[in-house]
Amino acid sequence: MQNLIRDLLAALGEDPDREGLLDTPKRVEKALRFLTSGYEADVAQVLNNALFTVDYSEMVIVKDIDFYSLCEHHLLPFFGKCHVAYIPSTKVIGLSKVPRLVDIFSRRLQIQERLTSQIAETIQDTIQPLGVAVVMEATHLCMAMRGVEKQNSFAVTSAMLGAFRNSARTRLEFLELIRRRSAVPSAVDAVAAISRAED
Repeated sequence: MQNLIRDLLAALGEDPDREGLLDTPKRVEKALRFLTSGYEADVAQVLNNALFTVDYSEMVIVKDIDFYSLCEHHLLPFFGKCHVAYIPSTKVIGLSKVPRLVDIFSRRLQIQERLTSQIAETIQDTIQPLGVAVVMEATHLCMAMRGVEKQNSFAVTSAMLGAFRNSARTRLEFLELIRRRSAVPSAVDAVAAISRAED
């Protein structure tokens, strides 16, 4: 990988042997391996070690989870907040494992839409809850630094499964709860408005 990075620097018109770039291939490899470390993680092992049987059927929410990922189209970062909720049937996931799950999937080459669905579907498949909801709000540097160069734009994606898909009331309750003290309340407001219209 370091040889490829040296070739890339040269193709950009740089001198990979100048002082400031001598260690760049090593640093870039280390950074890329960290940013894509999700490929090496075993999702099942992470979650199965933290499943607990409980008599609880109300909403469980972990919100404002910071995440950082690389877009697969330009290898530029996108980052923001992730909000996750589920309604247990018989099992719950240890709370710290929800952000860990977000990290596993975000530390891969991604698009935000697939990342959102992967988190929701993994929780659904693992504990078979009554419903799962995931909302992600992100700034994409491929939009801010290049292309349309819109620095203040952000993307909002959602995945609603089970009760969250079938019941506008349940969906709205989730959106209202994550809206409180949300880093980007206007994004959540937009999704909530759609749910109100469907109710």
